[in-house]
Amino acid sequence: MPQSDLKSLAPDLANGDFPRSPREVLGGYVVAARTLDKCRAVLAGTNGEYHFDCPLDNFFLGFVGITADEFKDFVATGADDAAVAAWIGKNAKARERREIIQWNNDMRCKRISEMPIELQEFLEGYIPEFIPAGKIVYYWFDVYDIEEERI
Repeated sequence: MPQSDLKSLAPDLANGDFPRSPREVLGGYVVAARTLDKCRAVLAGTNGEYHFDCPLDNFFLGFVGITADEFKDFVATGADDAAVAAWIGKNAKARERREIIQWNNDMRCKRISEMPIELQEFLEGYIPEFIPAGKIVYYWFDVYDIEEERI
């Protein structure tokens, strides 16, 4: 696909768009759609303060066994969501369906206390700064969905 298709697919994260919720599934995996949105935005120069290849993206990329550079190179072709989902399926580490279901559910329900200490430390300051008072973060994904006004 031509590069212009990539620009039309990229969300404008610099001007008020949000990447998809980490709960949204692409290619059978949570986090994948959000990772794709941020990658497209970085390639298109519309990422604003959002980062591709961040700790959240790396949970997904590590589980599927795809490097950030491999993912970015494919996304740069201008592939649409269906093509990216198919590419993930073809290139992901072979796993039983049950393993993927378990990983998805673990990610959906991951509490801050279950994360690496470096992320816990980061979120200790991030949550009070960016999450409105009175909003309770039960799970890691809540941070994104509260901040981006999905919940």
